Amino acid sequence: MPKVVSTRRPQHQPKLGQHFLSDDSFAVQIVDGLGDVSQNTVLEIGPGRGVLTSLLAKRARRLIAVELDRVLAAQLRLRFGMFSNVEVIEADILSVDVDSLFGPKPGLRRPGIEFKPSPAKVIGNLPYYITSDILLRLLDYSKYFETLVILVQREVADRISALPGSRDYGLLSATAQLYARVEKLFTLPPAAFLPPPKVHSTALRLTIAPRQQELGLTEGYSNDAFIDFLKLSFGQKRKTLWNNLKSNYADADLRGALARARVKPAVRAETLTLEQSAALFHALRNSRDGS
Repeated sequence: MPKVVSTRRPQHQPKLGQHFLSDDSFAVQIVDGLGDVSQNTVLEIGPGRGVLTSLLAKRARRLIAVELDRVLAAQLRLRFGMFSNVEVIEADILSVDVDSLFGPKPGLRRPGIEFKPSPAKVIGNLPYYITSDILLRLLDYSKYFETLVILVQREVADRISALPGSRDYGLLSATAQLYARVEKLFTLPPAAFLPPPKVHSTALRLTIAPRQQELGLTEGYSNDAFIDFLKLSFGQKRKTLWNNLKSNYADADLRGALARARVKPAVRAETLTLEQSAALFHALRNSRDGS
């Protein structure tokens, strides 16, 4: 397969341990995974040397590329300076003010009119060591997004897409699937990157489809509380659900809620569907409220 690697000047060696996508046939497949972006804003995370950026610049209505590395960001600005639809931001995606990028602009919001953002699409080759942090932050701002296509370590992709009852199902799986439909697109070998990592990578597509309303979690505080409940449920993977929850709930309340939700105390959190977890969450909240 052809490689997209510049030979005109020495490559900048970043200090963050990135593995840059260097195979343009895979790059086309990854960008194709977003679908038609001609009318969309696309947020690219970690563009690096611009393999995906070069394709997106020609397809997207607007492209916002967020790159942490100072030298790479400067190189991207020079390379795509002639594209009026491309904006390069030198920043850590974990600290970017997402509301300022996609929310209503000051002075443009009219009283009595609800702001409905045009959903953006997200793409990125996520650094392995902060994949979960980035994904959870994107899901926290899911109201702004329509589709996410991300490259992650294959084992992490297995966790994100895992089904309840499987060994890989956990907090990351449950949280991702609370907000989106998860699909594995394809797996990339180490040779598709420079420098080659020691592991395979998988392209995932997350189509935003929040389930909070379906699960009765439409009140703002309830959604945050449910995420905290999931964190507690999965707190220690080897422990039973009862042992993970008992530190926060009285025995009588916990026993009664488990019975009402038809969940056995000895099960582990990874065996529960989101519907079962939500039912138990509601039962416990009703016990505390005295209803």
